[in-house]
Formats: sequence, C-alpha cells, structure tokens
Amino acid sequence: MSQEKYTTEIEMSMKNFFESLSEKDRRRYAAIEAIKLGHGGQKYICGILGCSPDTVKKGVEELAEGLSGSHRIRQPGAGPKKKQTQ
Repeated sequence: MSQEKYTTEIEMSMKNFFESLSEKDRRRYAAIEAIKLGHGGQKYICGILGCSPDTVKKGVEELAEGLSGSHRIRQPGAGPKKKQTQ
C-alpha cells in the first residue's frame, strides 16, 4: 500500500479550497498540485479533489500556455440578461 503524501487535515483543506475556486482556477490548482508531486501525483490529486484526470491535463496545458490570455471567467455576453425598460 502506498504511503499518504498529505495528512488528512491538509487533504480536507485542499478540497475546501478547491471547491471555492472558479472552474478555470480549479483546473490550474489541480494541475499545480499534481506537478508538485511528480510521478503518481495526478492520480493522487484527482482522488483528493474528486476531479477528472482530463481536468488536470487541461490545467497543465493552460499553465504551459501561460497566463497571458483573457482573465475573464465568462464569455462576453454570457450571464444574466439585463431587464428591458420601456
């Protein structure tokens, strides 16, 4: 059986923090944690955070591209529509 990498308390803190993030930030956070751990890190982090390996993979790709892209969470025009006044 493999040895735990983090204590249960730390894992719970990581999960709580992960849940508070936007979707994009979740991917990047999961990717950073997996990269820090190296071999076997992706599987371990996915188990802690309850995310898909594809989520981590996409986060790694986004980090490799850099943070120079748009900082918008929603696409322009997305979100609730404004009320029409007459």
